[in-house]
Amino acid sequence: MHLIAYNGRDDKLFRAGIMESGNSVSYVGEFGSDRYQPIYDAIVRNTNCTDAINTLDCIRGLPFATLNSAFNTTNSSQWFPIVDGDILARYGSVQLNEGAFVHVPIISGANTDEGVSFGLTGINTTAQFTDAIQSGAFRPFTHLAAPLAQELATTYLALNICDTPPSTLNCGAAPAALGALYRYSAAYGGDATFIANRRLQCETWAGAGLPAYCFRFNAQPAGNNINSGVAHFQEVAFVFDNTLGVGYPPQNVNPFQGKPQNFLDLARVMSKSWASFISTMDPNGWTGRPASAPAWPQYTLSAPENIVWDANVTGLAVTEPDTFRAAGIKLINDLNFAYQR
Repeated sequence: MHLIAYNGRDDKLFRAGIMESGNSVSYVGEFGSDRYQPIYDAIVRNTNCTDAINTLDCIRGLPFATLNSAFNTTNSSQWFPIVDGDILARYGSVQLNEGAFVHVPIISGANTDEGVSFGLTGINTTAQFTDAIQSGAFRPFTHLAAPLAQELATTYLALNICDTPPSTLNCGAAPAALGALYRYSAAYGGDATFIANRRLQCETWAGAGLPAYCFRFNAQPAGNNINSGVAHFQEVAFVFDNTLGVGYPPQNVNPFQGKPQNFLDLARVMSKSWASFISTMDPNGWTGRPASAPAWPQYTLSAPENIVWDANVTGLAVTEPDTFRAAGIKLINDLNFAYQR
């Protein structure tokens, strides 16, 4: 989820940015339009728009049922950011390094157990783990050289199991059916897709002297179990104060179903913090903050801190040093330039 605050009262189009579920560095390899042209051509063929003067206008004018059928019979679901020299001028990590980004305050965050959604199950050996890293199975389209894959695997397998997701397992082992190395797979999967990139974003903003407010969401909503922890997307209902669970049932459980009052309180505090940031560029600029929710610290390089939104502990939030899994995340970010693809 990416939100941009716009203030029509002055000449600055972008006042602030909010990044969740991704940020300036794509979690997949970034390519040019040449990769996607064959997919588009297949859709054109499947919709009988081949002979149209403007194939895009032809597709846009199709009935929903026709277009939906074409999408469902064409390998057309893999649409990712394209480096086109215009909207995306260069790889995200390169532009961050160059300072070529909009210099406005940001919120940037990820969830504790992103790797439960983006890791792999069934990995039981070091060789399987290394092969999966090298092949791009974790970070789509990102194929790594064998020595780098080995270094990443070695680094992550050296982690203390207590520092690996799912967080709800504490220091226990995951069920055997998920794979003997599931917790290490989940740690690498989450870092390689979202968490390392989130840290890079926060460090870049802080290094440029720009306000960055960074977070880790760690409240386990209803519908998640001990093996799924606090996975991808779970913070969204809280950000929008969607305590009625609109849009969830009947396919999914209302995230607040059966949860205590502090979950509702957390949604209130988070939504007010986001609204305050959009309005004032400061997530702390609202009145009525409860004592159980500390002020959200601005990220710095000398003392990098996240706010941890967590209704599962005493209080609604705590602050933490943004230093967990430091060696693995640093390795991922140090090598981002050479291995975007």
